[in-house]
Parts: sequence; structure tokens; C-alpha cells
Amino acid sequence: MSSPQQGTAMVVGVTPHQPDTVLLEAASFAQAFGCRLLLAHVDASRFVVVENADGSVTSMPFDADLHDFDPEPGDPGIAITAHRVLDPLGVPWELTQLAGDPARALGRLADSVGARAIIVGTRERGLRKGILEFLTGSVAAALAHRQARPVIVVPLAPSSSADPLWDASLGEPQ
Repeated sequence: MSSPQQGTAMVVGVTPHQPDTVLLEAASFAQAFGCRLLLAHVDASRFVVVENADGSVTSMPFDADLHDFDPEPGDPGIAITAHRVLDPLGVPWELTQLAGDPARALGRLADSVGARAIIVGTRERGLRKGILEFLTGSVAAALAHRQARPVIVVPLAPSSSADPLWDASLGEPQ
């Protein structure tokens, strides 16, 4: 990773099997602001052992029985998708692997590179996704409340304005 310059990068939270929309919107912002994209996948099943000056980390699994001592595990599909979506657009990008709480990891990375903004996608709608967000919290909401820099949230499955945001009979968001 090259030496960071203030505001020359945008941090983008990426996940395996994420719709291309997040990368396409991130590319649009990067082009508009003349920034490179720093794509970051955060593995919440690992904890940070060493945090490097460039924002990258060395991590270990929470479950010692996994015997996964690879310091940068990752889904190769993320890089394949990034090449497919971003290379034709001519947007410079890098991919880094982080560990721990996603909002904190993305925030630390953004701080370390002086990022102009952090871009994340919303969760897709559905019962499983809703339960997961209830248990783990919203990365976008945590970032929006804890960051001094702009947080751009890309909607993945927006509902119409006529749809309720939660099912009143269940008392929980949809």
C-alpha cells in the first residue's frame, strides 16, 4: 500500500456475494472525488493480533480449534468481483482483509489512511438478515454515529415508501 494522502481514498466495506451495486456506486463516488477505493473485507470471526501502520492487520480466529493461522484469510470471490466490476471503469482499487467488529475495523482503516468517506451497503431484506442485524447491529448505523467522516450507505433492496419499515404485529424491523 502506498503512503496515504489526506482524502485520496474511500474505504468500501465489501462482503462475499455482495451485489455489484455497492462497487458501482463506490466507483461513481471515487471518480467524482478523484479518489482510489480501498476495499475492506472484515472477518468478524477473527480478532486483531497486530494492527499495521497501513491499516492492514494480522488476525487469529476466535475459535482456537479452527487452527487457521493464515494472517489474511479471505474469499477470493471478492477480488474476482472487484476486477470484473472496477477494472473496466478504470478506478484504482486495493483489497485488504480486516478482523473484528466491522464498524470499528472500517473506522480504524479510514483513520489510518485519512479516507474521505466510508461506503457500505445495507443488508438485504429477509428474516435471516433481519435476525443477524438484530444480533450484531447495523454496521452503517454504528459508523454513522461514531465517525467524523461521511458515511455513504448504498441501498441494496430499497422498499417503497408505502411499505412499513417494520411489522407492527412482530414489533421488529423488516
